Amino acid sequence: MTLFFTEMWERFSYYGMRALLILFMTKAVVDGGLGFDDKTAGAVYGLYTMGVYLLALPGGWLADRLFGLKKSVWYGGIIIALGHFMMALPGIENWVNGSSGPKESLTSLDINSFFLGLILIVLGTGLLKPNISSIVGQLYPAGSSKRDAGFSIFYMGINLGGFIAPIACSTMAEYDMHLGFGLAGLGMVFGLIQYKLTGGSLEGYGEAPLVTSQVEIQSQKKLRTNTTIVGVIVALIVGVLFTGIIPIDASAIAGASGTVIAIVAFGYLGYVIAFGGLKKSDKNKVGVIAVLFLFSAMFWSGFEQAGSTLNLFAERFTDRNILGWEIPTGYFQSINSLFIIIFAPFFAALWVWLGRMNLEPSSPLKFTFGLLLLGLGFFVMYFATKIAASGELAAPSWLIITYLLHTFGELSLSPVGLSLVTKLAPNGYGGQMMGIWFLSVALGNLIAGIVAGEASGGTEEGIAAMPDQFMMIVYTVIGSALILFLVKPILRKMMGEVH
Repeated sequence: MTLFFTEMWERFSYYGMRALLILFMTKAVVDGGLGFDDKTAGAVYGLYTMGVYLLALPGGWLADRLFGLKKSVWYGGIIIALGHFMMALPGIENWVNGSSGPKESLTSLDINSFFLGLILIVLGTGLLKPNISSIVGQLYPAGSSKRDAGFSIFYMGINLGGFIAPIACSTMAEYDMHLGFGLAGLGMVFGLIQYKLTGGSLEGYGEAPLVTSQVEIQSQKKLRTNTTIVGVIVALIVGVLFTGIIPIDASAIAGASGTVIAIVAFGYLGYVIAFGGLKKSDKNKVGVIAVLFLFSAMFWSGFEQAGSTLNLFAERFTDRNILGWEIPTGYFQSINSLFIIIFAPFFAALWVWLGRMNLEPSSPLKFTFGLLLLGLGFFVMYFATKIAASGELAAPSWLIITYLLHTFGELSLSPVGLSLVTKLAPNGYGGQMMGIWFLSVALGNLIAGIVAGEASGGTEEGIAAMPDQFMMIVYTVIGSALILFLVKPILRKMMGEVH
């Protein structure tokens, strides 16, 4: 219960802000936005959502070696809340000064608070996100078929927050975008209060590493000092870049970051396999994580179009009028979470029932189903983009059907992937392997942002090109599913008794 509600409020803060993010960046300055073009906004969106998951790897390492899982969740939540409130500062300033109405130009506070807020959210989520999932994994004994079901229930907490947040924050954003950001931060504060009040239920789980000797005590102190110094240096560098002291090209950085992520992920996994002191069976399991890393990144590069490309499609090309009332664009971001809440119990029960019948699909096969369903969702959107390219507004049902198929794909892959990592991770590498899983999500989010800058229909030429661009996504995703299906027997052999 403690983890369920903490994650629910953290995801409230994340999805509430995410529903507004690309809309805020692309909205004209006079309308209360930042006035970025689609390519820049997509790149910043991709870098931010990438960073949220990229920092999961060092966050997992710090938890395994220094803070413990529970303290990392607490510290991360505090930093996340500060980040959201930082993004709300311009709105607070306007309220204090009694100013309202459109702006003619951006101020330094508008830019600096926006990027510094994103940086804080990235840092905080890197500490919280992988470690709260690892604690969930500790609650169930190894080999228990209930673990997948447990993660599916945990996933309902994620999506309860994800359902409420876009509606609540988008409603506030109708008055002022910054109020929406502030409400997201308030949600994280509620989560922190709940976590502290009910934390006794986690006694014995996610504790800090046990220090038994004077040498280890000194090592811990040195590690804390070095970690603090490195953290301050990294924060200063990123802050200097994103606050405009040094001009940057967000699109160029986004393009280079994907290569860096892949090198880091496979370099680290290769190091663990070669020098981690693992027995052969554990090396094989880490190898499976490496292979599924690629297919996970492919899935999230499509799925995370929800907050970027599909969000802009809802804003620009969808008929949102119902009886004279225009549905706020951000409301569409709640559809996926609503479907998760409805269908997650059925998927959880399905895995348990099939397990009792010895018919449960292997994890790689569940991954294959996820990719196929993702591809089918984009095939539906291909027809919606044809309507948009003809100059008409598409009905909301196109997006709703797409989100339904993507939801089924997510339920086939995401909670299963979280559970599988906790099963495959060697002893002492739980947080770090969970960090690798979220690194694949980071890469997928980055690609999603880059694609959004090209496939969002921001120009007349872009509108005409949308159908072909969406069909290319269909070919790529379904092709990946077929490849995974072909290598499935090899992966199952490497996994050993883990399924």
